[in-house]
Amino acid sequence: MPTVWYKRKISDNLQLAARKFPVLVLSGARQAGKTELLRRLFPDHTYLSLDIPSAATFAEDEPRAFLEKHPGPLLIDEVQYAPGLFRHLKAAVDSDRHRAGRFVLTGSQKFSLMKEVSESLAGRAAILDLETLALGEICEHQPPPMTAQSYAGKIVRGGFPELWRDQDIPLEMYFGSYVATYLERDVRQILNVTSLRDFERFVRACAARSGQLLNKSALANDVGISSKAVTSWLSVLQASNQIALIEPWFANFGKRIVKSPKLYFCDSGLLCYLLGVTEENLLKSPFLGAIWEGYVFSELRKLLDFSAKPLHLWFYRDKQQVEIDFLVLGGGFGRLIECKWTELPDRADIGNIQKIRRIVTHKRLPDFARTKAFVVARPEYSYRIDEETRAIPILELAEQLELE
Repeated sequence: MPTVWYKRKISDNLQLAARKFPVLVLSGARQAGKTELLRRLFPDHTYLSLDIPSAATFAEDEPRAFLEKHPGPLLIDEVQYAPGLFRHLKAAVDSDRHRAGRFVLTGSQKFSLMKEVSESLAGRAAILDLETLALGEICEHQPPPMTAQSYAGKIVRGGFPELWRDQDIPLEMYFGSYVATYLERDVRQILNVTSLRDFERFVRACAARSGQLLNKSALANDVGISSKAVTSWLSVLQASNQIALIEPWFANFGKRIVKSPKLYFCDSGLLCYLLGVTEENLLKSPFLGAIWEGYVFSELRKLLDFSAKPLHLWFYRDKQQVEIDFLVLGGGFGRLIECKWTELPDRADIGNIQKIRRIVTHKRLPDFARTKAFVVARPEYSYRIDEETRAIPILELAEQLELE
């Protein structure tokens, strides 16, 4: 099968940022497609990868000579491997402050990358994140999912571009190599993990809790590590864009509010691999509901990245077990979202939505001056469940939630 190029919706934002800022920084997980995207968008930039040890050593030990040899326009891949370069990038930028797009930088370790950027390039750099492929990007070249089995195929494959450009790659082989490479390179680089085997068990334990409230004590007990190690290892997974934590929303609801975040994996394909879920067994898996919720979460994150509106993603849960999977808030417009793996959700699926509606209406909360509610499921077309709630397919998220 010939390979294809999947156009990324973030492309316009990247090009705009490069026209307005001296430095463009793009972070994202390994294999999310950062390098190929930037090389296509900025073909006139000299490309250098600090994944190559000799290049990283030159940039770190002789940053002045490195920049004299490569004055720009310059695209530097995995720039976090040469933290000593950042101060010299600042000096180079300040010598010609109005030269936009001179340096384009990528990194797969977000915390270390952002630390150097904030310390040396504050006010000089536009910072964007690249997620794996969104469903809408995939469906520009693939038929949209209609049946439960076609949804399963897209969920289990996930969003890593290489798996869509070459669909003959065995998923087990790809994700097995990805996890092994990730453990060896990123984890050893960020942390002094004494047992990579323990860390891999920890990653799989996190996968089994995707979509659940984060319980560090339970994770520590299951893996046999300290709570301090759990906190540190979660930070590594976040730093390398493997997981995301979503915070609970509250507005003076009192002590009824649950304050722990929920944990999600950023890519459904990696999550399914870690859980041992395949296209053939997904529909019978006990993890199906959690995987679908995580898939919707991932799509929402990507759509919010594309959106020009200042929107924020939360969840709601109280100690009486009243819960809404997701809230998207901004400008007094509240969107209540439930996720259901069903083709035709009905009134039985919106009980919590109705309860939350009554709460926000009674309290007249400004975040919900205008409110809509949705059940993200698998209908062929959107339809009303009641006067205030619609069932929608996942491909209509942006349109129905007015995210664009």
